[in-house]
Amino acid sequence: MKLRLALALALLALPAVAQFGRGASEGMRQAIQFDLDGKTAEARVLLQKEIDTAPTPAAKANAQRTMAMSWAFDSNCAKAVEYEQLVMAYWVTREKEEPANAFYQQGEMANEAARVCIDSGDLDTAQKWYRKGTELGLKEPGISADRKALWAFRLANAEGRLAARRGNRAEAEKQIAAAKAALEAMTDLRKQQAPFLPYLTGYVALYLGDTRTAIADLEKANQNDAFIQCLLGMAWEKQGDPAKAKDFYRKASQVNGHNPPAAFAKPFTRRKLI
Repeated sequence: MKLRLALALALLALPAVAQFGRGASEGMRQAIQFDLDGKTAEARVLLQKEIDTAPTPAAKANAQRTMAMSWAFDSNCAKAVEYEQLVMAYWVTREKEEPANAFYQQGEMANEAARVCIDSGDLDTAQKWYRKGTELGLKEPGISADRKALWAFRLANAEGRLAARRGNRAEAEKQIAAAKAALEAMTDLRKQQAPFLPYLTGYVALYLGDTRTAIADLEKANQNDAFIQCLLGMAWEKQGDPAKAKDFYRKASQVNGHNPPAAFAKPFTRRKLI
């Protein structure tokens, strides 16, 4: 059981093009490169062809997920949600054959849509889909205590960030406490999820104006994450050190993923490094 869970989580860490056991076609690879280069309209022409010619429902869902990320590169919350819902619909069809993974994936896709929306500034839509993601994920038959704690941790993390973006310090602190409790409730997943706690506290500190705490906490998060690098750049910029901020922006600009961190970092750093 532990091995299956670890493998499932490792799979979810892969880029969208690898999600359904299918290698990326030349058209998919070119579309992803177009998105990374800021040529998103050209990317979506290729991705639509991938969707239209997909040989299997799984391959079609994979192309639709990649299309959702293409819209994320344009900070288009509504279109990203539209395509993530199509991917979720695919996983609904897999509920009988693989119920544990199907409900988990539905929750993941809802959360991925929510992540695009919060990064795009549509906080209400982000909150709706974060909550929906938790609701779906918890429908997993025979869900383990660790997996329940994971969904609680993710939702508290999201609610805390949303509260900070709205300037609600009390709610943000309440959600940080809830995230800590959920993390403590984990066993097998605790070490893996631990870096997301300083991400939360650093994010909250940044948006509530405490840049020193933001920097200290974000430095304990995943330093290879382009979004974390962007947050550190923002914090150093607010701290009055534009040179250090640009160092972090340059690091973030090198990201080559096709996921929410890259979708935020690529256009953001392109503007910052003009």
